[in-house]
Order: sequence, then structure tokens, then C-alpha cells
Amino acid sequence: MRTFDFAPLHRATVGFDQIADLMDRVLSNDVSQPSYPPYNIEKTDADSYRISIAVAGFSEADLSVEVKEHALVVSARKAEADEDRTFLHRGIATRAFERRFTLADHVRVTGASHADGMLHIDLQREVPEALKPRRIEISSATPQRAELEAQKVN
Repeated sequence: MRTFDFAPLHRATVGFDQIADLMDRVLSNDVSQPSYPPYNIEKTDADSYRISIAVAGFSEADLSVEVKEHALVVSARKAEADEDRTFLHRGIATRAFERRFTLADHVRVTGASHADGMLHIDLQREVPEALKPRRIEISSATPQRAELEAQKVN
């Protein structure tokens, strides 16, 4: 696989640090992407999203959901209460995990719920008014109006 050097990009741009950091993360050679626990990301509305993570075997007290520096961090630590139990087959994985999701600008976490072995995290994109598109009215300049404006200037 090719490696890209983004040093010229860092030297020639101002204010695009997030894009460069995102490219560095995406193109990093970390091939050991965790696959546990499985999750879904769905778009529930025009500006609403939901992340659903399969957390069978974990209680609400075992789970932690935090937002740090434009990243959603979901982690779980299971208290070792199974020491006195003997399993003939253990197919339900309750190992500790930490899953990170990078959040875009203006995306905030609105809530989290735990039901039926699934952790649901709701997200909302809130674009500020200054960044929303706005329509500019175009006025027609008639000859009479242009003459009136010229007289005001003189």
C-alpha cells in the first residue's frame, strides 16, 4: 500500500487542521480495527442519527458513554462476578471494550438508552444560522431609481 506524506498540506494551509487529522487517522496503518462489539449507524431523519451497539451481558452500570474532543467514546467494563461459576460453553462475550466514533462539527449527543441488550445513542446535527444557506433578494435598478441615487450622492 502507498503511504502519503501530508507535510506539504500542513505547511500550505491554515485552519484545515481537522481535515488533515482526519486524513491521518483514515490512512494510518492500524489494520487491527476492532470488530467487537458489532454496531449499526442509521440516519433517522434529515439531521438525526442513531448508533446502536450490541452490548449483551452488560448492565447500564457497566457502560460508559462520553464525548471528548469531537469523539464519542463508548466503553464497558464487566465486574468479575463469574469466578464462582463453571461454564461448559461460553459463547456470550462480555469482555471489556472501548469504541470511538469521530463526530463532525455541530453534531451533539442528545441521549442514550439501554434496552434488550442494545445501547442506542441518539445524535443531532445542529447547523448554526450563520452557516445555513440564505436567499439574497435581487432588486432591479430602474432608470428613475438610478437617477435618484445619483442625485443623493451629489
